[in-house]
Amino acid sequence: MRILVTGASGWIGSASARELISAGHHVLGLARNDESAAKIAKLGAEVVRGSLDDLASLRSAVAQAEGVVHMGYNHDFSQMAAAAQTDRAAIDVFAEALQGTGGPLMIASGTVGLAPGRVGTEQDMPQAGIHPRAANAAYTLGLADRGIRSMVMRFAPTVHGAGGDHGFVAALARIAREKGVSAYIGEGRNRWPAVNRLDAGKLVQLAIESAAPGSVLHAIDEEGIATRDIAAALGQFLGVTVESIPAEQGQAHFGWMNMFFSADAPASSAITRAQLDWTPTHATLMEDIAAGHYPGN
Repeated sequence: MRILVTGASGWIGSASARELISAGHHVLGLARNDESAAKIAKLGAEVVRGSLDDLASLRSAVAQAEGVVHMGYNHDFSQMAAAAQTDRAAIDVFAEALQGTGGPLMIASGTVGLAPGRVGTEQDMPQAGIHPRAANAAYTLGLADRGIRSMVMRFAPTVHGAGGDHGFVAALARIAREKGVSAYIGEGRNRWPAVNRLDAGKLVQLAIESAAPGSVLHAIDEEGIATRDIAAALGQFLGVTVESIPAEQGQAHFGWMNMFFSADAPASSAITRAQLDWTPTHATLMEDIAAGHYPGN
């Protein structure tokens, strides 16, 4: 298939593009600038110029494709509503092009806040209002009624690996190095799920090829790692003290990361594994931290 990948130069998008190309698909990577174009070309994908907020360029790009992997998103927390509106407009463009074709349309989502107090599954739906992006996921699933093989891929909050992760664990490492303390909240029993980016990319490829219309899929390898264990691993590698801090000091210590690192968000991928015969094989989060992929610079 000819697959348009937005965010193809990014952390998860690039791994997904590589897997799709390896499986024999022709990937068109959306590039908003020369830097992104160079990264996409290096993957072996065809570069198509455009951006999520330029709907004319999106229409031109998707007209050349038989399916879409939509990984691009503006993660600026100060612009959440605007980012969700831009995302919805892009999904509408993709839906218009794919309607009635049976072609795949995958969008990215997450598992944080999915099922407070218990392990979240693919059958759970996020609470209304938890994030403006959640409504876009629900809308996308409904596109199955318009002859589109729509699916939502929920990624673990920690998609880790070698080669330049700038996500949550990298932020925790920077905070630990700057403050000289690798901290966790309270007893540190709250849990984070994780997945290696290479395993996540493989799952994207499998889903594009065979997931059913209206599927919710979980890119989760480790169901829930205690935050105290994450802090301990970072502390050991960085050579800094590992300490518990009370919840009321979390915001001062972690800043914007506090709302995430203090959450208890375990999630399962049992349904996804059974449906797509997906078995993660790459390094765990602890192995990647020990290997030096999170230096905190």
